[in-house]
Amino acid sequence: MREEDKREQVIMEGYEKLAFGDICDPIRLLFCEEVSPRALKKMDLFSVAEIKRPKGGGMEIKFVDRLKALQCMEAFMGANRADGGFYEALERSAEVLGDEDDEV
Repeated sequence: MREEDKREQVIMEGYEKLAFGDICDPIRLLFCEEVSPRALKKMDLFSVAEIKRPKGGGMEIKFVDRLKALQCMEAFMGANRADGGFYEALERSAEVLGDEDDEV
C-alpha cells in the first residue's frame, strides 16, 4: 500500500470514528461518582470535545459535532475522487503517448 493511501485510510478511519463512534464510555463517565486514573485510561473518549466540572458540581461533556465530521468525510472523499480521476486520466494519457512513441 502506498504511503499516500495509508494516510488517506487513517484520515477516513478518524472521520468515521468521530461520525459513528460509540459514546458509552463518556456517558458512563458522566454518571460515575469517582473514576480511577486506570479506568479513565481504558475509556474511549475519542468523541469528546470538552469536559468541564462546574463549580456548582456535576460534569458537562461536550461531544464532537457528528454532522461536521460527516461533512468533512464527504469533502475529503470528493477531493480524493477528483484527484484520483485527474491522476488516472493523466496516467492513461502517458500510456497512450508511450505507445505512440513505441510505434515510431
